Parts: sequence; structure tokens; C-alpha cells
Amino acid sequence: MPTGVALRDVREQLFAAADRILLRDGPSALTSRAVTTEAGCAKGVLHKHFADFDDFLAEFVLARVDRMDPQAAALREVAGDGTVEDNLTDALIALFGSVAVAIVALVTFRDELRARLRRSLPAGVPVLTEAATMIGDYLFTERDLGRIAADADVHTLSAMLIGSAHLLFADRDGPAPERDAVRKVVGAVISSAGREPGSGR
Repeated sequence: MPTGVALRDVREQLFAAADRILLRDGPSALTSRAVTTEAGCAKGVLHKHFADFDDFLAEFVLARVDRMDPQAAALREVAGDGTVEDNLTDALIALFGSVAVAIVALVTFRDELRARLRRSLPAGVPVLTEAATMIGDYLFTERDLGRIAADADVHTLSAMLIGSAHLLFADRDGPAPERDAVRKVVGAVISSAGREPGSGR
């Protein structure tokens, strides 16, 4: 690693390496040696910038959770356009087609990582909790616009959508679900909420 490289650059290089390992090989393959090898840097680089490997993993998960903010903003911006089903389908595919599913497995896999994350994140499983909030905020907006029923239980709907999508994408070794399969699930969940008379979906 060249001297004078900014800490942020080192962190992002290591985080990007962790992304690739998770997506390719799963959480059991994520070790400090694997990360530094994938990043093409010396073994000591990771421990120079992080207290230990669990500290690295906690910072990695928090950085990936922060990446969801632009996704949430983009979803809110399309409220009222297109159809509710298509907007949610696109958002869920983008979310679960990323490193998100692998991060859920990683957090489940490592007890110490979960303990550290509880100090920084709200209760629940990181990524899934934030995803449910993102979907919920969007549904609140669509409810205000009259595109789903005024009495729709948005919190329950968002949890159902996240849980259903997670099941569809959970098999990391199999092919990703087709868009039509995701949309079918979204449609089934949203149809349970009903909609305002004369409103479009």
C-alpha cells in the first residue's frame, strides 16, 4: 500500500473487497486474510486501521447501511408515478440483488458482530430493518396520495414485503428470482391493503 493514501481510500478498498467476497463466496469465507488478499494489500493494513476484524466488519456493515439512504430517497421520489407494484418490485430487486442478503447472513453468522452493531443500530437485523423503514416511508407517501387504502397497515405491509423478498432471494447458490416472480409477490401483499376507489396502481 503506497504511503500517503487517505484512510478513507483504504477503508473503501477493504470494504469493496469484502463486498466481492460476500457475493462470491458467502460469509464463512470472509476473513481478515481473505479481505486483504482480495484488496491486494498487506495483511497488516486492515489491523492498522481497525481494532480487530469484528471492528472492521461492524464498520463495513454500517457503511453498507448508509448506502441505503440514496435508495430510500429515490423510492420516495417515484411515489405517485408508475404503479405501486412496479415501484416496489424495482426497489426490492435493487436491494436484494446487492450485497444486502449476504450482509444479513454475515450478521447472523457472527455473534460478536451482532453485539457491536447493537450499540449503533436500532433493534432488528441490519439492512432488513432499514429496508423495512424505506419501504414503509414509501407506502406512507402512496397512502397519502390515495394509491393504497387510507386504513392500510403500512408497518405490516412493509414487513411482509421485506420478509417475502428475503425468502425469494435467500438462496445465494441458485439463480436470482425473475422480475415477474418478485412482482407477483408484491402484488399479492399490496392487494391485501386495498386501495382508494378510482385510484391507480
